[in-house]
Amino acid sequence: MNKMPTFRTTIAAVVALAALVAGGALMQRAATAQEAEAFDRAQLRRVERIIGERYVEVVDTDQLYQMAIDGMLDRLGDPHSTFIDATEATDLEITTTGNYGGLGIRVQMVGKWVTVMSVIVGTPAEREGLLAGDRIVGVEGESVEGWDEGRVIDRLRGPVGEPVMVSVERTGAPAAIHLTITRDQIHVPPVLAYMVDDNIGTARLSQFSREATTELREAIQGLVESGATSLVLDLRGNPGGLLEEGVAVSDLFLTRGTPIASTSSRIEDQKYTFVATEDDEFPGLPIVVLVNGASASAAEIVAGALQDHDRALILGTPSFGKGSMQTVYLLPGGHRLKLTTAAWYTPSGRSIQRERRASGVSVEVADRQVALPPGHQPVPDAERETFRTTGGRLVSGGGGIVPDVVIADSLTDAEREFGAELTRNALSIRQLAFRFAVRWNGEHPDLPREFVVTPEMRAQFRELLAEEGAQIDDELYGSVQQLVDRFLAVQLANTALGELEGLRRSQREERQVLEAIQLLREATTVEDLLKAAGAGETQTEPPETAATG
Repeated sequence: MNKMPTFRTTIAAVVALAALVAGGALMQRAATAQEAEAFDRAQLRRVERIIGERYVEVVDTDQLYQMAIDGMLDRLGDPHSTFIDATEATDLEITTTGNYGGLGIRVQMVGKWVTVMSVIVGTPAEREGLLAGDRIVGVEGESVEGWDEGRVIDRLRGPVGEPVMVSVERTGAPAAIHLTITRDQIHVPPVLAYMVDDNIGTARLSQFSREATTELREAIQGLVESGATSLVLDLRGNPGGLLEEGVAVSDLFLTRGTPIASTSSRIEDQKYTFVATEDDEFPGLPIVVLVNGASASAAEIVAGALQDHDRALILGTPSFGKGSMQTVYLLPGGHRLKLTTAAWYTPSGRSIQRERRASGVSVEVADRQVALPPGHQPVPDAERETFRTTGGRLVSGGGGIVPDVVIADSLTDAEREFGAELTRNALSIRQLAFRFAVRWNGEHPDLPREFVVTPEMRAQFRELLAEEGAQIDDELYGSVQQLVDRFLAVQLANTALGELEGLRRSQREERQVLEAIQLLREATTVEDLLKAAGAGETQTEPPETAATG
């Protein structure tokens, strides 16, 4: 008589059967996935072949592959994940290192010609005598008429040590000037700094390139040695750069072991918690950090870390809102894939990522054109989460870094009318002021540092407006004199005295800078600074009313 199977034997048999069934399902699923992948690849190749052979117009195979790549990235809906062509890789190198092989000039399209806007000190361009205002009319004997900035820049950059012949037209010169300039390694200084008065220094950091922390540290040390007991750190218009530089700049002002930022990612080795590794290098120094809608990425890491730890007062308008981190992958042929691989958070746990909802616009801020990002709209307070700083203050998440003191430079009705008339004629006040400054400085050399805008200057600038078709009557022109004077002063200083003097002139009348200076004059400590701005009092709502990170 056969024995009935034991309970243990029965369970073992059931488990074995389940394993067989599950294993079969897994094997079937894996096979199905492989088949689906092979099917998709075959479809892609067939579509590419049909288009290549039968589309109404000839399409190069390389173009089709590029379209496929662009299509994949576009469907991600992430503006920060992009394919970078080998020809564009130099721009990425400049952003990350601040260095490139070239002449040492900043250029912009002015009218029909790419024009030298400024010359970097100590570069081949300065040594060979290129000047702000020179119109580039030829490269290596070839006319560049009709070329855009990118095409001219590509021809001017190249291997260090190789010469390039540049032809320029200069105001007052009877004929084109031909200069042979040997390319060199060019470093774009990311920091401009100066003393506002005997006690307040200001430093503008324009990008987070590889040497940004070192150069900012040296600049601030120089200001402190010159007597600065407080600092305006200007991050307006700073698009970011290297995340590690954003962390390192934050580290300059925080005590060892203080959290700076954290990241989350599907990739294990991209899950970080960054903390300060050194002690505060400027302990007790009151700081106002300026931000605006074009302050992004690493600039937001600094602003967020200093705000969350009550180390600085943040002033300006809400920042860009880029709470993601990109990794650059090298592809065959020198191409690059920049892909979002992580999200980052401030020390309190805030994500500052902003939803993108609309096309970008461009506005003039101070003396420079600033492109605002797609979807740059204010985020309603009701849609923001709130978090607490180390001192207990409430701060907002989502939609960028919200300043402790929100101040926007506003235009008068007359200034808006003036701007509308220029727009109708496709004119830019900055470019017009630059053209005027080049002409004026050419006819009036040795502009003194403390020059003032004179009635003669205003009259000649108005003549330039009329030449370009702008219809500005006496009343309107008189109503916008302050605006006109500001742009003329900045461009006259830029072209005759250099970028630092241009920055100094620009900041003299900027509402945000003036407010920052006034707050710093009233405060001797960081705590006093926060209180003076109405941002230093601990909120009393119970913790459960606020989302904390």
